[in-house]
Amino acid sequence: MRGLIHLYWGDGKGKTTAAMGLALRALAAGRRVAVVQFLKGRPSGEVPLLTGLGAKIYRGKAGEKFVFQMTEAEKQAARRAQDAHLRAALEEDADLLILDEACAAWQLGMVDEALLRRAVLEKPEAQEVVLTGRSPAPWMREAADYCTEMRCCRHPFHQGVPAREGVEY
Repeated sequence: MRGLIHLYWGDGKGKTTAAMGLALRALAAGRRVAVVQFLKGRPSGEVPLLTGLGAKIYRGKAGEKFVFQMTEAEKQAARRAQDAHLRAALEEDADLLILDEACAAWQLGMVDEALLRRAVLEKPEAQEVVLTGRSPAPWMREAADYCTEMRCCRHPFHQGVPAREGVEY
């Protein structure tokens, strides 16, 4: 079976949720799953469950600041961490590789672009790869077999409702 490339992108909610749903489906079918969550450090509800089901999860960055709040030294440390996570995930014999927030990591220069391109464009023939994020690089859109744009029509955040555990994280 030939593996395909999935891209869930846009300003709407549901990109990571769709990717993690696919991870659950793959695990239930006996497939091996590796997930790289770029730029995410805050605990998230899906991580312990997916890990418990056998997924290999690589996440976290050097520090908890947003990229725009980081010094150059902090950005370099975070980039090294993101690159290390991606390299480790590529060592896994995964049937499904999820690159969550890869679009932002690429756009912000927080991952080695050549390494990210290799992960997607030179993937093993049977491997499924999922990319998520707000603004994909043109090469990501071109490579995608599935390309789904999530568009925000309304979100409770705009009415002052903060992110809720079990829903947004």
